Amino acid sequence: MLNRIILIGRLTRDPELRYTPAGVAVTQFTLAVDRNFTGQNGEKETDFIPVVTWRQLAETCANYLRKGRLTAVEGRIQVRNYENNEGKRIYITEVIADNVRFLESNRSNDQGGSHSSSSNGTGSSSQNRSSSEQNGGYGDPFSGDGKPIDISDDDLPF
Repeated sequence: MLNRIILIGRLTRDPELRYTPAGVAVTQFTLAVDRNFTGQNGEKETDFIPVVTWRQLAETCANYLRKGRLTAVEGRIQVRNYENNEGKRIYITEVIADNVRFLESNRSNDQGGSHSSSSNGTGSSSQNRSSSEQNGGYGDPFSGDGKPIDISDDDLPF
């Protein structure tokens, strides 16, 4: 059996960071994902998918994700249910993410850049700031003729 999902979309609001009574971090946000087709009225349709992250990944998402930011999420679908005050069974379908990629930079003046974070606490970032700045922000991030890449601590998601 397999339960894996990969989504790319934009956050509808800033992530909500909370802590369980045991002190475990949990973040919730909603990802707006466009469908590949248009509806009968000719407009694009969008799905709004709830995403949950836990522990270090939750704290990283709360620190770096913001409303409108393009984000990739990898995880599993979970369906949970409960009975509300009126005795009606309520079902909630959500994505439990174990890997989140930040597909846009946190700063509006910074072009490109891809940051990722996963539940095991590892992340990666690669961007050659000097060559990118010299070419108006559109340079090849891997050009440098073997020279060390200048990465500031602000570019790291952890």
